[in-house]
Amino acid sequence: MAKFDKLAVMQKIGETGMVPVFYHSNAETAKKVIKACYDGGVRAFEFTNRGDFAQEVFAECVKFAAKECPELALGIGSVVDAPTAALYIQLGACFVVGPLFNPDIVPVCNRRLVPYCPGCGTVSEIGKAQELGCDLCKLFPGDVYGPAFVKGMMAPCPWTKLMVTGGVAPTKENLTAWVEAGVYCVGMGSKLFPKEEVATGNWQYITDKCKEALGYIAEARA
Repeated sequence: MAKFDKLAVMQKIGETGMVPVFYHSNAETAKKVIKACYDGGVRAFEFTNRGDFAQEVFAECVKFAAKECPELALGIGSVVDAPTAALYIQLGACFVVGPLFNPDIVPVCNRRLVPYCPGCGTVSEIGKAQELGCDLCKLFPGDVYGPAFVKGMMAPCPWTKLMVTGGVAPTKENLTAWVEAGVYCVGMGSKLFPKEEVATGNWQYITDKCKEALGYIAEARA
């Protein structure tokens, strides 16, 4: 069962404005990364469903976060079908994210008050997702659409909440552009976790980078 419901998760994502996106086949490494992000101020973290036995790694991370990161909403990403969403919700996922929009996932998540953030690429697709109850939609891949897409959509649909993922960088220039365009939050992966830093166990680098990125977001919102 999810530790936090939809309202609590949306609040955490909205307050911080950033959701790290990460996968690793080794549970201990994943735990270290999650804790490093938490120490850096992150309160919503997306573990991606990408490798074999990813659900086993996720289950261990949920148990770890419950003790070591008590205010963290741990979600699952790269979900493309309803059975997979149900599996991860049963393991404690606080939110579900997908690279695409599958309407079959909506009732599975809504029934348990778990946010479903589908990947969308058009105004109509985002509108349909909202109609079915998706409070937060993922603009993906973000670097293909750019801040101009967000700004253009927010004009006629100012109620829209978007999480842009794909090509987001932890730099002042990049984050400021997205925030000023009107995104609700950003999802950030590889640029927040350089492979060499993870390989050498430089967890402090990740903590510092999270603090820096969250600072840029807060500054852009001010």
